[in-house]
Amino acid sequence: MPGIARRLVLTTLGAAAFLAALGSARAQDQTPERRDITITAKDFRFSPNRIEVSRDDLLRLTVKSEDVAYGFTIDDYRVSKRVPAGGSVVLELRLDREGTFPFYSNMTSDARHSQMKGELVVRRR
Repeated sequence: MPGIARRLVLTTLGAAAFLAALGSARAQDQTPERRDITITAKDFRFSPNRIEVSRDDLLRLTVKSEDVAYGFTIDDYRVSKRVPAGGSVVLELRLDREGTFPFYSNMTSDARHSQMKGELVVRRR
């Protein structure tokens, strides 16, 4: 291989390796963060009733009841679970979009369930 062509190939290979390394570093910077959050349902209230996380986080959400059975629903993430009296449920979500997403109890056994509201806020990373 002539000297100029050989140098061009080596330069191209060096640039490709550099771009691959740069892409790998960017991918590592954007590694999803795992978030573990617990929401307590008691006296027809969620606590906390506002959760703030970043887009692309992996959310492991535990919802526990300290008294009666509750529902836990986030329509935009297609989540709807029943939380047994004195028990808990665990949800795992990949937060793939930004915005404010309401959550609520979907139970109808007591009118006070309709007052149980909160919000999941997903912000740009």
